[in-house]
Formats: sequence, structure tokens, C-alpha cells
Amino acid sequence: MAPAETKVLTAHVPLSLADKVDELAARLERSQGWVIKQALSAWVDQEEERSRLTREALADVDAGRVIDHQTIQRWADSLATDNPLPAPMVP
Repeated sequence: MAPAETKVLTAHVPLSLADKVDELAARLERSQGWVIKQALSAWVDQEEERSRLTREALADVDAGRVIDHQTIQRWADSLATDNPLPAPMVP
């Protein structure tokens, strides 16, 4: 299997963060590059998921699949009572 193509990225990070990366790398017996690649991959995945969920939510709004604020407020207020309302459902 051919090695994946790579690109060197450079970033200035606070010393405290760099120290934490060094500590993790030592504890895990991995390189700094490995730790940074794992962290960056996780962050990129998280941001891609956040973007997907945002687009999905905006499509719901455009399609009218929403619950009005007053309904949510009544439900939230009821949670502190002896008889909480059931969670509102999208109509």
C-alpha cells in the first residue's frame, strides 16, 4: 500500500497547549505529530457534523417543521412541577 500524501501545516500555539501535547505524546508513547493529527481529525469531524446538523435544522425551519417558543416555554416551566407536560412534538 502506497503511503498517503501529506502536507506540512504550521501553527503557533500557546506554550501551555504545546506542553500538554508534549505530555500526551510522552504518556501515549506517540509522536507530537500523531497527537496533533488525532486532535485535528476529531475537530474536523466535529465541525463537519455541526455543519450538517445546522443545514438539516435550517431545512426543517424552511419546511415549517418547528415548535413555537411559547409551547417550549410552557413545557420547560412544567418540568419543575409535580405534573410535567409531555415533550412537545413537531406538528
